[in-house]
Amino acid sequence: MQIISPDKVIRGKDAWKKSLPEIVNISKFPMLLGRSSKTRSLRSIISKDLSQLNLKVYNCELEFDCCEDDLKRIYNLSVEQKCDSIIAAGGGKVLDAGKLLAEYLSVPCITVPLSASTCAGWTALGNIYTTEGKFVKDIKLKSCPKILICDHSFIKSAPKNTLSSGIADSLAKWYESSITSSSNQDGIIQQAIQISRVLRDQLFIEGEDAYNNPSEDNLAWSNIVEANTLTAGLIGGIGGEKCRTAAAHAIHNAITQIKSNKKPLHGEIVGVGILIQLRLEESKNNNKLANQSINQLVKFMKNLNLPTTISELGINVFENDNLQKIASFTFRKESEIHFLPFEFSKEDIIQVISKFESQKISI
Repeated sequence: MQIISPDKVIRGKDAWKKSLPEIVNISKFPMLLGRSSKTRSLRSIISKDLSQLNLKVYNCELEFDCCEDDLKRIYNLSVEQKCDSIIAAGGGKVLDAGKLLAEYLSVPCITVPLSASTCAGWTALGNIYTTEGKFVKDIKLKSCPKILICDHSFIKSAPKNTLSSGIADSLAKWYESSITSSSNQDGIIQQAIQISRVLRDQLFIEGEDAYNNPSEDNLAWSNIVEANTLTAGLIGGIGGEKCRTAAAHAIHNAITQIKSNKKPLHGEIVGVGILIQLRLEESKNNNKLANQSINQLVKFMKNLNLPTTISELGINVFENDNLQKIASFTFRKESEIHFLPFEFSKEDIIQVISKFESQKISI
C-alpha cells in the first residue's frame, strides 16, 4: 500500500482562513504545536483565530529537535488536555513531531508550514533526532496529514535561507531518484522520476528569482514555495522510499552526528550531500556527467548562499576522527546509501569526502 498525499491540501495567500471551516469539522480541542520564538507571533494569530471559533486551543512548544524526550512529554500533556487533533505550525522538525504525536494519539494531524524549507508537511514520515540534534531514525507513518495548509502569507515572513535550504532539499529528489530507480519498470515510479526532473528544472529556472525577490506578488516565489512544500512531497508519495532518499540524505544523517560550530538547516546539509553523491557516482559508477552536474550545482548553490562543502557547514572533517565517523554512519547497514545501484565501500566514501574537502571548487 502506498501512502501518497494528505487528504486535503489548501494553498495560496488566504489558505489559513479557507482552512478554518475544515478544522472546525474535525476538532474541538486542538493542540497547537510549535517551537521557534521567531514563529510565536504567527502561532499567536493561528491560536486567536481558532479560539474565536470556540475551539479550546492548547498551545505547546518543543524544547529540542523532534526527539523521543519531547514526544513523550507532549504526548502526556495531550492526553491530560484531551486534545483531539494536532496542529503543527513551524519548520520540518515541528511538522514531523506533529505527525508522530497525532499517530501515537490516533487523532488527525494538520500541518501548517511556516517556511518553505522541507516537504515534511506532506509526507507520511517522521525523523527522530537526539536532544543534541543527531539523526537517530526515520519512522514510516500510517497516513499523511489530514490537512496540509500552505499559506503564502505565513511563509513570506520566514528567513531567506529557509527557502534556499528547501530548494537544495527539493533538488535531491532528482539526483537521488534518478540514480536509484531509473531501471525500475513500474510506470508510476517512472512518472515520479519525471516529476522530479521537471521540479529540478523549475528550481534552476526560478530559484534565484524566488530567493532574491520573496514576495507573494512574484510568481517565481510562489512557484518555488509550493515546489518545496508540496511537489517534493508528492514525488516521494508516488515513487516510494527509493524516490525519497539515497546518498545525499544518508550523508546528511551522518553529518548531524558531528558537532558543528554552526546550526545548518536540513536542506543545507542535504545540498552538500548531493555534491558528494555525484563525486561517488563519478568515481565508482563511471558517471561521466557528474563533474558537469557538480559545476552547475555549485554555481547555483553559491548564488543562493548555500554551503557547498562540509567545512562550510561548520565541521572540519580532518579533526577529531570526524571523517571516519561520517563515513561509518553513512555506510552503516540500515543506511539509505545502499539504495545506490553500484558497489562501493566505506573506504571509498572516506576517499571521496577527503578529496572533496581538500579541493577548492572554482566556477
